[in-house]
Parts: sequence; structure tokens; C-alpha cells
Amino acid sequence: MKHFYLLLAVSALCLLAACASAPVSPELRTELAPRGTLRAGINYGNVVLATKDPTTGELRGVHVDLARELAKRAGLPIELIGYDSAGAMVDGLKNGALDVALLSAEPARASEIVFSPAYIDIDATYLVPAGSPIRDVADIDQDGKRVAIAAKSAYEFFLSRSLKQAKLVPGPGTFGAYDVFVSGKLDALVGIRPRLVIESEKLPGSRVLAGRFMAIEQTIASPQGRPAAAGYVRRFVEDVKATGVVAAMIAEHRVRGVSVSPPSPSRANALE
Repeated sequence: MKHFYLLLAVSALCLLAACASAPVSPELRTELAPRGTLRAGINYGNVVLATKDPTTGELRGVHVDLARELAKRAGLPIELIGYDSAGAMVDGLKNGALDVALLSAEPARASEIVFSPAYIDIDATYLVPAGSPIRDVADIDQDGKRVAIAAKSAYEFFLSRSLKQAKLVPGPGTFGAYDVFVSGKLDALVGIRPRLVIESEKLPGSRVLAGRFMAIEQTIASPQGRPAAAGYVRRFVEDVKATGVVAAMIAEHRVRGVSVSPPSPSRANALE
């Protein structure tokens, strides 16, 4: 019986792989990349999953490798376009400057762009300065508390709805939010846990809170009006999760504090 279930599991993985690696029709390839090159937006402000070399401008990281894998399977050349914020990439998808963008899922943007299933989950929490009385994420929402946050980020959309008393102070991108936090001597900085751990090392006595206010789901987004392209991206994401490709990329880049997202409930539909 054990061998039977193992065979079923292997068969399912093979079916997924076959689906994702099947020849891409010229029509689908044109919808994926109307200009003949897949233009992929990379948010290097999310330094856990993507970075930009300050000297050469080269983009590296899990998001970069995943975008290249998508283009390779689709039989397309790729152009990696770096951005310092997620909001700018959303604009790129809407105005035709991008074909895909690797960014966090956000329900408020679902009417503007199409999100794939998540492939990586990251805890979002807060960094507080030395001597802060704040001990838990629930303590943040108090009158008079000021919280630095990356403008137009998934965090800002979420916290603008959930925080009732604390004031959000936006900065231009991830790095700008850190500058606002330090220069303004604010009460907390919003971010993903791995990033905040790095920032805390620059600020003696600062602490990353143990809890989380949300899980940031990393996705590959597509423009509206390209249903076949979005379907291909969805199948690709489910395959690279199921076959261990995402896990291998996380290990290769030695990324800590993240996990491979579970299969989407609609994964069965991806095989249809």
C-alpha cells in the first residue's frame, strides 16, 4: 500500500512537470511576451529575495533565478528590470512596461493585476529601537505610536486597514522606510523578519518582535487581460513548488526565515 501511494505521488509530480514543460504555442508565447522578450520586474528593495549590485547593477537572488526559469521554460529571452518598490512594479504591469513582476500578493490590487498562487511565505513584523517598552505586535496599535513603512507596499495596504490608533509614516521603498525610522526616531519599523534581523544589527539594543501581523505571500503577477499567460504562470508556480525548485533556490541563496508556500487549493485545476 505504501508503494502504491508513493507511485501516485510520483505520478502527480511528473504530471505537473510535464504540464509546465510542455511546448508553448506561438500564441501563448506572444501573450506572455508581446515584444518577444519577457520583461520581468524585480523588487531589489526586498533584499531577502533580490539584491542589486551597487557597482555593476546586476540583479541576484531567488526572484531573479525564478524569473529566468520561467523565461527558459517558455522559450523566451528575458529582460530583468529592477525596482526599489513593489508599487512601482504594479504601475509597470498596468502601463505595459512589464510582462510579469515578482512581488507580494495584495487583495487591494487584485482588480488591477493578476496574482499567481504564492510560492514563498515570509513573516511580517516590527523592529523597535533600544529601550522600547513594546514587547508584542499587539502593543503597536496605540495612540501616539509612529510606525515607519515602505510606501505602497503590501504592509501599508494591510496595516492601513487594521491599525486604528498608530500612525503610519511612509518612506520611499524599503531603504527609505529605514531612513525614516532612524532619522525620525519612530516607535517601530515594518518589514519582513529576515530583513529586520539585518537592520537590527546596525542598531545596538534594537529588537525584532517575536510575533507577526501577517504572512507575506510572494507571487508572480501578470497584467490584466492576458488570461492564457496568467494561467501558464499559475501552472509554473505550482510546478516549481511541488518539484522542489523553489526549495533548492532558497537553499542555494542561503535565505533564512522563509518557507515554501503550500500547494494552492486549486492546484488540481492547473492540470486541466
